[in-house]
Amino acid sequence: MDFDVFFSICQTPVGGSVPNEATMFRNFFEQVQLADELGYGCAWVAESHLSTEVQKSNRRPVVPHFQGEVGLNVDFCQLSHKVFACTKRIETGAAVMNIICNGGPIAAAERIASFCALHGLDPEEKRRIHIGFAAGRFEFMNRAYGVDHRDAVEEAAWPAYKGQMFREACHIFLKLLRGDVLDSTQTPEIALERSNFRSDEDWQRVQEAWVSLNGGETPQRVPFAKRWAFEQIKIVPQEWRRELLQLVVGSHDPVLQKDLNEIQPVQVFNLSITSDEIINQTHERMAKAYHADGGAWQRSYMPRTVMVFLNAEEGLSPEQQSAAAHEEAKAALSEYWNALEGTIDPHKVAGATENALVGNAQEIALQVAERFHADDRLMLWFDFYNHDNERVKRNMEAFYKQVIPSFQGASA
Repeated sequence: MDFDVFFSICQTPVGGSVPNEATMFRNFFEQVQLADELGYGCAWVAESHLSTEVQKSNRRPVVPHFQGEVGLNVDFCQLSHKVFACTKRIETGAAVMNIICNGGPIAAAERIASFCALHGLDPEEKRRIHIGFAAGRFEFMNRAYGVDHRDAVEEAAWPAYKGQMFREACHIFLKLLRGDVLDSTQTPEIALERSNFRSDEDWQRVQEAWVSLNGGETPQRVPFAKRWAFEQIKIVPQEWRRELLQLVVGSHDPVLQKDLNEIQPVQVFNLSITSDEIINQTHERMAKAYHADGGAWQRSYMPRTVMVFLNAEEGLSPEQQSAAAHEEAKAALSEYWNALEGTIDPHKVAGATENALVGNAQEIALQVAERFHADDRLMLWFDFYNHDNERVKRNMEAFYKQVIPSFQGASA
């Protein structure tokens, strides 16, 4: 099993305390240096854009109850340069990069190519960046960059349309990173049918909006103008070491996963709220669909985020450690789900709580052995609603030095 670390750099009140931005970043770099020294494989860092706090006053706030900022890292590439400069072994991962906003897929592809060109100037450099990419969960970030419905038809169709828009963006992103000369005639057409919608009512609203805007008969297939229209382009730099880049799509859409792997090898980013059934189906599908240039599909190609509530504090009995860990988990999860009310399905919330690792070192070792496949890759989330830098570091060290050896013994 592979063990990575997930960093949120989330500046939200915990116990009435909100560290300033400089403290948040200093804590992150101390933690990532420790992760490197201990031997964790990859530092996955959340990327976010614009102030979550300010958007609460908007006409359409996305997370109206969230206090503070969802994340302070707005530029994974810049952050990675600094991580690589202060570490020796650890790789970095974007968890995840929104390729819709902040310039869209063309700008995202060029930023990554530029990073890899600079990062790879040292011929001895072997460490990769893992680019998890998605369409963005928080709509206010996309809207500010001009990505919103353009007419009443797109407004009615938005949830389904957004998935197709993301497919269009993915094709642009992957083909430019592959080195293609590209124009928008080579990107997918967007059209929606009844099968794209959850209910007859949802589809009917789109049909009615189309007739109201265009007139004529009720359509059975609704086309949309492409979001990105452009003549021939090719990104620069061009001559960069592509072995330093690993792409990971943040979507469990089976059609999209297969579609993207017809372009180049694309792994799958997995959230802790995903069910075991979907995870297993994804592995089965990707074993057949993964692009041949990436070799045979491995379970570690779908890293899984896992919240960790570990208590291995000295001076406490194992029973006291376990009780304290469960109290810490309950408090943190309650605050988090309350803050994100309305953005996640309640059933998924319950699943996420069950999937968290909670307890003392021995208990968590057993949980890892029972819940996960021996070839899985876990992104361990230690800083979840926890600004106590020293405690986070102690938990990271306790997991590596106590949980992993115990897990290996439990699974032997």
